[in-house]
Amino acid sequence: MASQFRLGLKGKMSLLLALLLVFIVTCLSVLVLRGIRDNQRTMLEQSFSRQAEAANLRVREEYLSESKIPPDRFMEQTGQRLAVDLGAQSGMAVTLYTADGAFAGTSLPFQSKADVQDALQYTAQGHSAYITQGDQLLFLAPLYNADQRLGTVQFHATLVEQNAFYARICQLFILAGATVLGVGFLIGYVYVRRQVNVIDRLNKAAVQIGQGEYLLTLPIVRKDELGELAQGIYEMSGSISASVGALHEEKQKLIETVGRLRELEQQQKQFIGNISHELKTPLTSIIAYADLLTMYSDDPALLDDAGRRIHAEAQRLYSLVEKALQLSAMDVYEFETRAESVSLRPLLEEAAARLQGKADSCGVTIHTSLVEGEVWADPENVMHIMLNLLDNAIKYNRPGGQVRLLNYVAASAEGAQRMRIEVADTGIGIPKEAVSRIFDPFYTVSRDRSRASGGTGLGLALVRNLTEKQGGTVQLVETGPSGSRLRVELLLHAGDSNKTIYTADDEGADS
Repeated sequence: MASQFRLGLKGKMSLLLALLLVFIVTCLSVLVLRGIRDNQRTMLEQSFSRQAEAANLRVREEYLSESKIPPDRFMEQTGQRLAVDLGAQSGMAVTLYTADGAFAGTSLPFQSKADVQDALQYTAQGHSAYITQGDQLLFLAPLYNADQRLGTVQFHATLVEQNAFYARICQLFILAGATVLGVGFLIGYVYVRRQVNVIDRLNKAAVQIGQGEYLLTLPIVRKDELGELAQGIYEMSGSISASVGALHEEKQKLIETVGRLRELEQQQKQFIGNISHELKTPLTSIIAYADLLTMYSDDPALLDDAGRRIHAEAQRLYSLVEKALQLSAMDVYEFETRAESVSLRPLLEEAAARLQGKADSCGVTIHTSLVEGEVWADPENVMHIMLNLLDNAIKYNRPGGQVRLLNYVAASAEGAQRMRIEVADTGIGIPKEAVSRIFDPFYTVSRDRSRASGGTGLGLALVRNLTEKQGGTVQLVETGPSGSRLRVELLLHAGDSNKTIYTADDEGADS
C-alpha cells in the first residue's frame, strides 16, 4: 500500500515563502498598474476638459457674433462648420448636437453610429459623460452661453496607445515579478533547508531518547536558540537515563498492585450486582402477595396462602442478606456451589408458586407441564435460575399473556442424557440485533424498556453464570413478536441411570 503523502516542515516553509513572495509581487504590481491607469485617466480627463473649454469658448464667440437667434436654430445653421473647425483645432473628431439632442454636425466623413442618447440626457443636466466602445472613447460636454444652454459637443478619441502602453507595463511587471519570485524563492529555500536540517537532527536525537538510547554528546553546537534547544535535549537525556531504572522497578510494583485491585474490584462489582438482583425477586413476590391481601381480604384460603408465601419469601430474603453480610465480612465475593441430588419437579413447582402473585397482578397465567427427575446441582442456584427466568417471562409479557414452564429429558449434542427446562412466554420478544448480547452483564434491550420494568441487565447474566457452575448450559431457543423461549440443560443425577424418567408426554400439564 502506498505511503500517505506528508508535507514536512521544509515543504510548508517553502510553500509559505512562495505564497508570501507571490502576494507581495502581486500587491505591488496591482498598486503600480492601478496608479498608471488612474494617471492615464486623469490626464485624459484634463485633456478633454481643456478641449471642452476651448470648444465652449469658440461656440460662444460664434453665437455672440450672430444676430439674436434661438440656440437650436443657431446649432442647425452653424453646427457642421463649427464641428469641422473644432476638429481641426483639437486634432480629434468632433460631433455637435443641439440642446434637445438632435444631430447638428460632425467633422467625421460620416455620422457616428454610437448610441449617445443616455449621455445626452446626462449632459442636459450640466454634466460631462464618457462612453467607451472597445479602443474608442466618446467624451460629451455641454455648451453654454452664460446660463443659456446651446448644445453638446462630442469628442472622439482613441485609446489604442494608452492600452498598448498599459499592456507593455503589465508584461514588464510579469517578467520582473517572475524573476523576483524565482530568485527570492531560491534564496529562501536554501536558508529554510539549512534550518530544517538542524531541526531534523534534533528530532532524531529526541527519537533516539524515546527509544531508550540516551545521548553521549551534544547533537549540534550553535550559538543561537537552536543551540540552546540542543543543550536542553542533552541535559534531559541525562536526567531520564538516571531515573529510568527506578521507574521500571516502581512500574512492576504498581502493575502487580493494580492487577490485584482490579481483580478484587471485579469480584465486588459482580457480587453487588448479583446480590442486588437476587434481593429483588423475593421483594417482588412479597409486594405481589401483599397486594393480593389487600384486594382479596375476604378470602381466608387466599389470605392463608399469601401469608405463608410472604413468610417464606421474607425468610429467603433474610437468608440472602445474612449470606451477603458473611461473605462481605470475609472479603469473599463468590457464592459457593454445593451440588447434590435435587428432585426437580417440587423445586419448579415452588418457583412457579412464588411468582404466582406477581403473575396475577400482571394479568399473566402460568402453565406448568412437569415430570419427575433428579439433577446434580445446587438447589439454591437452580431456584435462583428459575426465579429469574420466570420473573423475566412475566415482566416482559403482555396483559392476558401466558408463561409455560416444562421439563423433559433429552440427549445432548455429545449423546449424554440431560434434563431440559424450558420457559416460554407470549411477550414482546427480543430484537434480532440484541439476541447475541442478552446474556452479557448490565446489557438491556432498550433504556425505555428497562426503565419501565426496573431491569438492570443482570438477570440473564446471573442465570448463565449459575447454570455454567452446575455444568449446564442456557440458550435462547426462539424469539419473535409472539414471544420467546429459553432452555436450560442440567446434568442428571448419576443414580438416575437405573431409574425410569418420565417425559412431558407421559404426564398431563398442571396449570
